[in-house]
Amino acid sequence: MVQFTSTVKESFMFGIGMPEMFLILAIALIVIGPKKLPDLAKSLGRAFAEFKRATSELKDSFEIDTELNDIKTTFNDMSDGLKEAIDVNVGTETKDQTNADASEAENTQKEIKNSDSEDPLSHG
Repeated sequence: MVQFTSTVKESFMFGIGMPEMFLILAIALIVIGPKKLPDLAKSLGRAFAEFKRATSELKDSFEIDTELNDIKTTFNDMSDGLKEAIDVNVGTETKDQTNADASEAENTQKEIKNSDSEDPLSHG
């Protein structure tokens, strides 16, 4: 069986242990007075709660920003992919249209040559 022994004192916040907390509370009681100390404690509690809420909202805001950036990059990637696909299709259609136009022009030239070689008076 393994036993863990700790030589570190328990600490609440910022490395302050129980004896230090009692000393701080005693000094606060002497300086502030017993009537105002509960009001001060309430005010400090509310201030810490508000601080905690604000930091939580800020953290959520940063998380939302990173999620929006991820979504934005996804849409940009999709947009780039669509642009490339459209460019490929337009390039293919342009080649096909150019080939069709060239063959149509050749056929028109052949028809003109054939009509020029026929005698216009022989039909008449």
